Amino acid sequence: MNEIEKAKEILNEYNQIHIVNLFDKIDEEKQVELAKQVLNIDFHKMAELYENTKKEIEIKEKTIEPIKYLDKAKLTYEEKQNFDNLGIQAVKNGEYAVVTMAGGQGTRLGHPGPKGTFKLDVYGKGKYLFEILAENLKEANKKYGVTIPWYIMTSRENNEMTKDFLEKNNYFGYDKSYVTLFMQGELPLVNTEGKLLISKDMKIKEASDGNGGTYSSLRSSGALANMKERGVKWVFIGSVDNALLKMVDVTLLGMTIDKNYQIASKTVVKANAHERVGVFCKLNNHPKVIEYTELPEKMAEEVDSNGELKFSESHIMCNLYSIDAIEKISTEPLMYHTAFKKNSYIDEDGKEVIPEEPNSYKFESFIFDAFEFFDDIAILRGTREDDFAPVKNKEGADSPKTAKELYEKFWARQGER
Repeated sequence: MNEIEKAKEILNEYNQIHIVNLFDKIDEEKQVELAKQVLNIDFHKMAELYENTKKEIEIKEKTIEPIKYLDKAKLTYEEKQNFDNLGIQAVKNGEYAVVTMAGGQGTRLGHPGPKGTFKLDVYGKGKYLFEILAENLKEANKKYGVTIPWYIMTSRENNEMTKDFLEKNNYFGYDKSYVTLFMQGELPLVNTEGKLLISKDMKIKEASDGNGGTYSSLRSSGALANMKERGVKWVFIGSVDNALLKMVDVTLLGMTIDKNYQIASKTVVKANAHERVGVFCKLNNHPKVIEYTELPEKMAEEVDSNGELKFSESHIMCNLYSIDAIEKISTEPLMYHTAFKKNSYIDEDGKEVIPEEPNSYKFESFIFDAFEFFDDIAILRGTREDDFAPVKNKEGADSPKTAKELYEKFWARQGER
C-alpha cells in the first residue's frame, strides 16, 4: 500500500471523507504532499480533542492557596550575594542556555512580519525586539566570559522570514554558531462537526499548538539533545515581546540552585485586584498559574495582614527550568485549551469561505500547565519598572508606546543607553 492509499484509509476511518475527495481534485505532487501531512497527524488525538469541546468542564474540589515567594528588593545583602555567586558560577561553567519563544506574527501591532522583527521606537533610531534580546545576551556574555547558547522557537508561518531577518542583520553581532532555530508544533483546525479545514494551498489547515508545545518541540527538533551535548543544566524560557526581559538573572538562577528546586519563575505584582493576568497559586498542593477568568472575585480581592493582595504574583513568561525538568515535561501530555475562532477554508467546490462568525476550534497548550508536574516552584518577585515591558497591543496598555517609555526609563536609571 502506498502513502496515498494509507492516508485515504486513515481519513475514511476518521470520517474525513471531504479530504479523501480532495485527492481526486489535485495533481500528483500535491497528493503526495497531502498524504505526507495526513500520515503525520495523530487523528486519534484530534478526535479526542474534538469530543472534549462538547463536554462541560468538570469543576473538581480545589484547594487554592497563595504561593510563597521571595521579593528581590527585600533580600538581605548576604542573601543576594549568595544567590548571585551560585548563579554566576553556573553561567560561567557553561551550564546555562536561553530559549526565546518567537513563533508569533506582529498582526495585533499592525506589523506585517514576525513579532521579533518589530522595531521599537527607542532613542529616535529604534531597535528591533530581536536586537534588544541579542544585546541583553551579549552583555551577559561579556560580564561572565562565556557565550550562552540561544535557541529561538519559530513557527512554520514565520521560520523562513525569521531566519532571513537574522541573517540579514548578522544576528545583531551574536555568534551564529551559538544560535539554533527550531519550529513549534502545530495541530489541525476542526469545524463544529469535527471536520478538518482545508487551506488555500490544498492542505489541511493547521495552527500552532500553543506555548506549552515548547517543551515537546525542544525534544522533537533535537534542540534538547543539543543542549545536553553542550553540558547545559539550566534553561531559561521567555517570550520575544518583553523589551525588559532579563534572560540571565543570576539571582533567580542562584536562588533556584540554593533551594534545590527544578523550576522557577520571575513575577511582578498585579497592578490591581482585577488586572487581566494569570496569577501563581498552589492548587491542591501543586504550583499553578490560574487565569484571571478562573479566580473567584472574592479571592482576587483578598488581602493579607500587610494589606497586600494574597494572589498577587503575575506570570510574565519569565521561567527557568533544570534540564531534567525539561526532559520530564517534554514527554508528558499537557492539557489542551480550546479557542473558538473564525478561520477561512476551502469548501468541497474548491471555493474559499471567509466566515463572519467563529466556525472552528483551535487547540493549544499553555507553558504554565507543566508547573503542576512539580511539588514546588521558586518564585522571585521583580518589578514592572525593571522586568516587564510587553509589546502586545497596537495602542493603550502593553503597547509600543508604554514599552518604549519603560525601556528608556530603565536604561536612564542604569546611567547608560
